[in-house]
This record gives sequence, structure tokens and C-alpha cells, in this order.
Amino acid sequence: MMPPSNTPPNIDADLAGEAGEDILYEVRDGIGFLTFNRPQARNAMTFAMYERMAQICADANETRDIRALVLTGAGEKAFAAGTDMSQFRAFDKEEDALAYEARIDRTLGTLERCRIPTIAAIRGACAGGGAGIAACCDLRIAARTSRFGFPVARTLGNCLSMMNFARLADLIGTARAKDMIFRAKMIEAPAALEYGFITEMVETPDEVAPRAEEIARQISEYAPLTLQATKEAFLRLRTELPPGGGRDLLLMCYMSEDFREGMDAFLSKRPPNFKGQ
Repeated sequence: MMPPSNTPPNIDADLAGEAGEDILYEVRDGIGFLTFNRPQARNAMTFAMYERMAQICADANETRDIRALVLTGAGEKAFAAGTDMSQFRAFDKEEDALAYEARIDRTLGTLERCRIPTIAAIRGACAGGGAGIAACCDLRIAARTSRFGFPVARTLGNCLSMMNFARLADLIGTARAKDMIFRAKMIEAPAALEYGFITEMVETPDEVAPRAEEIARQISEYAPLTLQATKEAFLRLRTELPPGGGRDLLLMCYMSEDFREGMDAFLSKRPPNFKGQ
């Protein structure tokens, strides 16, 4: 039996416990259902929510009772609208930026390397960190009204980690990834389906959860080791990134005046005035 593949360690269990009702989780007949439960904030992710998500995925690696995991967002406005901006307020030194991206890479890596098939059931906006979560899932089912993107070039002025760039390029190709990020595009579900960012589109938000569960139950009847081996094989095909790769790019953006301007503008609900410095 092949063991789970290199699940990132050091999940912050204490912080994960702080997620409380912001993440709901239940198992029904061998299928796990994880819900981002902050609809009042468009399911924006706190650090505690990232850790709780990672903990659920790590726990799933320790049991054979769970055969698939479905991730969704509460309400119809958003799957997840990225990281909660309040998490950035205290950023004032290089270690803050690097620690943040290290946390995101570790928690998303735990999701990506979860031994069981993962399905993102998407309604509404799926942006920034939320789109990063969706990209880590094996399959993505979305309503026609859903929208997808990484609009950081017109909002905060930060950048993706090298691993998130790699995932996006794997899914939709470098040319489309550049087009999406350079133009800060939120693409509609039909275009996301054409790009390959989503696996399947349904017509209405009400159809998303039943369809995702139907696929999860279908997959759960198949050979678990075949699916696990397939996940691991595709991960091994990805070019290995050097340790610490992209640190200079992260610091260039997160330590810039533009990032502070972008964050202030976002929280003040005004257009940012970026100066490239």
C-alpha cells in the first residue's frame, strides 16, 4: 500500500482550533464535506481557516473510511474571496511576507497532496486565495454564474507564490495565466471551462452541491490506490521548484509602498494609485 505522499508537517493545531464555526466539516457515508462558513465576508480565509482545512486533509490521510472530499463555500456569493485583508494589517517586515506565503504554500500543499480525490463545488466568486484552493483540488464543479481570477494587479499589488504560479500554469497554460493576471480578469464560468480551470459547469448554483456529491460518490466506488497513485504521478511530473524560490519576488511586492497603498485603498473602498515603488 502506497503511503500518503509527503504531506507538509507542522499544522498549527491550536490555530486550527480557532476556526470554530468558520469552517464546517462532516462526513456522510464515506464522503467528507468541508464548508467555508463566513458568508458575511464572502468566505474570506483567515489563517485559522487555512490551518483547519489543512488539518482536515491531514486527518483524511490517516483513515481509509473517507473516500473523497468536497469543498464549498456557504451562500451563493462566493466559494472563497481570498485571504481576509485584516490578516495583512500587521505586515511591516520581510519575515511577515515570507511567513505568510510559507503558510499558504504549506496549507495548500496539504490539500493538494491529500491522498483522496478532492472536489471544489463553486458558487459565486472564486478569487485570490479561494482560486488557489480550487486549483489545488482534483476536480472543480461550478455554476454558470461563478467567476474566477487573481485580480491582485488592480487590488493589493502583491503577487502569487511560485507554487501557485506553477499550479495555474499547469491548469490553463502560461499564456492564459498571464492574460488572467496581467489584465486582472475575473473570468466567467464558460471561459473557465474553456480554459480548463474548471472541470464541469452546471446551470444554476442550486445544482452545484448535488452534482459535486454525485461525482464524489461515483469516484468513491473506484480503486482508491489507483486514484492515489494518479494524483501522486501528476504531482511528480511537475518541475520541482528550488527551495526558497521566488523570495525576491514576494519581497519586492509585499514590502513595497504599492502594497501598502493597495491594502489601504481596498479597505477604504477607493481605487489604488500604484507608482511602481
